[in-house]
Amino acid sequence: MKNPPLHRYATRPGFYFTDDGGADAVVRSETADQVWLCVLEPLDRPSFFYSEAARLFNEPDTTFIDQAKTHRICARRIPSLNLRETLFRMDGPNYGLWYVHLPKAWDGMQYGYRVSGPWDPDRGVSFNPYKLLLDPYGKGIEGHMTLDPGAFAYQCEIKGGKVVGSPFGAMSTIDSLGHMPVSVAIDDRATDKHAGEPSHPHVPWSKTIIYELHVKGFTANAPWLPKELRGTYAGLAHPSTLSYLQDLGVTSIELLPIQAKQTELFLQERGRTNYWGYSTLGFFAPEPSYATKRAQQAGAGAVRQEVIDMVRALHEAGFEVIMDVVYNHTCESGPEGPTICWRGLDNLAYYRRTGDEHSRLYDTTGCGNTLDFTNTHVTTFAVDSLRYWAKRIGIDGFRFDLATTLARLDGDFTRHHPFLYALRSDLLLGNLKLIMEPWDCGPDGWQTGQFGIPFAEWNDRFRDGARKFWLTDVERTRGGESGEMTMQTLATRLCGSADLFATDPGRGSTASVNFIACHDGFTAADLTRYQRKHNEANGENNHDGSNDNHSVNFGHEGPSTDTIIIQQRERAVMNMLGMLLLSLGTPMLLAGDEFGNSQNGNNNAYAQDNETSWLDWDWLYSTEQTPELRQFNLISRLIALRKARNLYNHEDFFNRLSKIGLFKKSDRVHWYMPNGEKPHDADWTNPSVRAFAMQLLSANEPSLLILINGSDEITRFHLPRNIEWELVWSSAEIAGEYPGLGTSIERVSEFDEESASKPAGRFRDHLHRINVMYWQTDENENSLESADDGLSTNDPTLWTLPALSISVMRQTAKEGNR
Repeated sequence: MKNPPLHRYATRPGFYFTDDGGADAVVRSETADQVWLCVLEPLDRPSFFYSEAARLFNEPDTTFIDQAKTHRICARRIPSLNLRETLFRMDGPNYGLWYVHLPKAWDGMQYGYRVSGPWDPDRGVSFNPYKLLLDPYGKGIEGHMTLDPGAFAYQCEIKGGKVVGSPFGAMSTIDSLGHMPVSVAIDDRATDKHAGEPSHPHVPWSKTIIYELHVKGFTANAPWLPKELRGTYAGLAHPSTLSYLQDLGVTSIELLPIQAKQTELFLQERGRTNYWGYSTLGFFAPEPSYATKRAQQAGAGAVRQEVIDMVRALHEAGFEVIMDVVYNHTCESGPEGPTICWRGLDNLAYYRRTGDEHSRLYDTTGCGNTLDFTNTHVTTFAVDSLRYWAKRIGIDGFRFDLATTLARLDGDFTRHHPFLYALRSDLLLGNLKLIMEPWDCGPDGWQTGQFGIPFAEWNDRFRDGARKFWLTDVERTRGGESGEMTMQTLATRLCGSADLFATDPGRGSTASVNFIACHDGFTAADLTRYQRKHNEANGENNHDGSNDNHSVNFGHEGPSTDTIIIQQRERAVMNMLGMLLLSLGTPMLLAGDEFGNSQNGNNNAYAQDNETSWLDWDWLYSTEQTPELRQFNLISRLIALRKARNLYNHEDFFNRLSKIGLFKKSDRVHWYMPNGEKPHDADWTNPSVRAFAMQLLSANEPSLLILINGSDEITRFHLPRNIEWELVWSSAEIAGEYPGLGTSIERVSEFDEESASKPAGRFRDHLHRINVMYWQTDENENSLESADDGLSTNDPTLWTLPALSISVMRQTAKEGNR
């Protein structure tokens, strides 16, 4: 049987250059009456389509849309914009797709679509051919929206900077061209486009340390960069920037959204911008404002090339690149928002609706709309976008914002959602790092741990548990109350949160992305400076942002000059970050936390494109040993310690035998109380137990012993016997204190840069030994007694830990192997 001839056009939407010098354009609109491809050319240059296009004139009783309906190809002049628009009537719909072949197309060509159809917003249909729409598959975007009635599909006015009008009223006939961004064609046919591309690092999950940063905010104040590179893709790719990241030791750079963005309507009305970028304008195009001015002036192709060069530079330096992506909603907001792309192409198909009320959008994102992932074509659109970023740009992984929304069928979350299966089964995407933010704003939105293999997920329970143990519980115990965290709960978080992530045979602790702070919330430093949020600068009367932060201020709200308060804060930050980097799971560090960056108490700085969010690097070139440098050195040392060990590759929460109830005792983690004994059952659930030890074991390398002292007093630990131990790291070093062998701790007499970069056991000459004393109170007087209590100081297993600290001991030898 002879195969039928292939259809002339691609069956996937997009813009495809062809060998005849033209291009095939394909766009989806299942319910439109007519679609036009519109090509924009400057008036001061001859048109490529002069011979084919009928000239449209300004007629008093007819619009250019009415005239366009009578021509196959037509053109109109727009002198106020110095533009010529040529409209090509497309054929369709063919299975929902519209097609046209352009006789001429070029790299950098500006274009868009106009779509005609019913106007019935009460039924969710709002076609308006007077609005030039972006190509959903467009690889480049130029221009931006202006707050003008032309940007909206419904009749409205702008009064006092506010949009006045009803989205369910009459249709607007104001042309949007000149008030909206346009798509830009990029020719991707070059066969050598991947030439010289470096190998991807392919960091194993067990070695992964994620570093979350904002492309602009990370280098906007970078003193090592020339001004033209600050806050740009090129600035992040600069050798000095890469050197800093290597000195820190992280492995995988997670970028806040770099897909093209547009500020939401309510922010535009307030004169603010969306800084974070969780308001996507184009799912295939990079954000132009993060490119250098030179690249922006050269056009969308140069902007994209700067992104590709950034990714390649990060790969050459040994870093993976993970993109934060937002497929749960678009920048078009609710019905009152502008018509930019999806709403104008097919409002019913792209956005979820509430039951039979087609006019109402079903919103589980809190952003006004929700893309409909029950529609196969929306799922396909997202997968095509992800594959493009992975294959063409070189991205190594993705973090999915509000991922629960992407996995809702008929309103309810399911791990068996077609989109999740599409990701799992894709030969390219299924082998990348896929990280879920496992919640949204809808019913039963919290789904931490429920996405299954191969997905990793942000672990908010780790975040909250660490904050409670090291911050709010300490404050409560000082007030005579019991803390909330028990040894069992904290141990579960330290071991990768099996209660949440042991969902599939073979799924291990690396599926838990542990973090203390992220872009959304307080920085680690601000968790210790502010007991309440200070978001007044956001213009929402401090109502935005979470009120549940588990933060403390150590007796003073905001920055302090009190030495004791500063020391308490620094120690608390180091305890939390130490727990983060010593726990099983995949640690994620917020950029700036390694040196104590502050956002002045703003825990929702999404609209702060200014010094509030930009990292302050003044400390980096100080000639003195600054607190920031001490903290950086401690964090980078701990990262190096973690990366040098193979103890964090726990891929064995349980297997199919354990699923049917055949459990075995763990040979990877052992637990001890300070007296050297195993915990009793009552110890696990007693919130007053705030000191214990966790031993990580391996058959192939020496073990690590993690000593946790969450009490306000020094605590003596009897370490496992028949093993020789060496101190390699302690959070107390930030205050110049160290665990001591015997009945006393040690302190640094001169805390200089050299000593701050060495393990405690390697520079005894910088230390002097003190006998730690404590106060014992009776009815009549305070008396000072020695902490020795007659214990032998020659016992090699007896160590004394400073109060409120976390320390690491490394096995050097067993007694018989010395």
